[in-house]
Amino acid sequence: MIKVAVNGYGTIGKRVADVVAAQPDMEVIGVSKTKPSAEAYIANRRGYPLYIADLQNKPAFDRAGIEVAGDVEEMLKHADVVVDATPGGVGMKNKPLYQLLNLKAIWQGGEKHEVADFSFNASCNYADALNRQYARVVSCNTTGLCRIINAVDKAYGARKVRATMVRRGSDPGGIKKGPIDAVVLNPPTIPSHHGPDVQTVLPHIDIVTMAMIVPTTFMHMHVVHIDLEKAATREDILALIEEHPRMGLVRKGTGITSTAELKEYALDMGRPRADLWENAIYEESVSVVNDTELYLFQAIHQEADVVVENIDAIRALMGTVEDAAESIRMTNEALSFTAI
Repeated sequence: MIKVAVNGYGTIGKRVADVVAAQPDMEVIGVSKTKPSAEAYIANRRGYPLYIADLQNKPAFDRAGIEVAGDVEEMLKHADVVVDATPGGVGMKNKPLYQLLNLKAIWQGGEKHEVADFSFNASCNYADALNRQYARVVSCNTTGLCRIINAVDKAYGARKVRATMVRRGSDPGGIKKGPIDAVVLNPPTIPSHHGPDVQTVLPHIDIVTMAMIVPTTFMHMHVVHIDLEKAATREDILALIEEHPRMGLVRKGTGITSTAELKEYALDMGRPRADLWENAIYEESVSVVNDTELYLFQAIHQEADVVVENIDAIRALMGTVEDAAESIRMTNEALSFTAI
């Protein structure tokens, strides 16, 4: 069993811990919080040993009735690999400790590529991650873009990609963020950072992206245009999407035309936390113009799509499963996950 520590039990960390716990070849040996919180209570209820950054803060946890197993360094000493799900920028500060303990580490997309010098997406570069010491799982938006771009590029060649990210303003629990009543260009300059981030995984792709933030918490929406090198039909692209283990079609027959309805659909499907681990591509939007111009809308669940990628990154770094398709199958099967 691969012993996994989750450093940072927040939006991503708590999901990673639950998905690790569901895997037949992994176990959660600990999770961490910096202060008492509802998530710390849940960690205790889940039976995950809870560690804290500074044991001087233990009395606050004791007063809250939250059991503490020790400090983060103690947790890491028992791990084969750590998934760092701390807030952006904090992960880089944690790296010296991981180096000191000679511990394999996985960071999230909130960190820069340089934290690991290797950015990961299971569908794109799993083989290159085998037995590495460090990896960075790219952000939710980059994950969604990499999946569709790589699949199309392999089948038909992606001569050029242009994409617009319509981004959620906050996660559902993020009460201190906005906007409330505005569409914010983020950034106002073009290109946005998403294109260069895609190129950390797919360096040969010609991509330009732009982004804006809107007042919603549910999901991101992408407007994607790919110029193909080889002719394709709409039916070809639909088949490509259906064959991919982490892309799914939002069927016309569902009547779903919004992210709110899509999240409700995920709830009705019985998904944990209504999580959508796949790219949710709107069937009606998929269009091929003049044989080589592909257009589509895809919804990306910012809290979920990177979670399964972390699981595959664990196996790749540990070298326990050499084939990407097999790891993806194992991860999905443990969650009883088939794409929408």
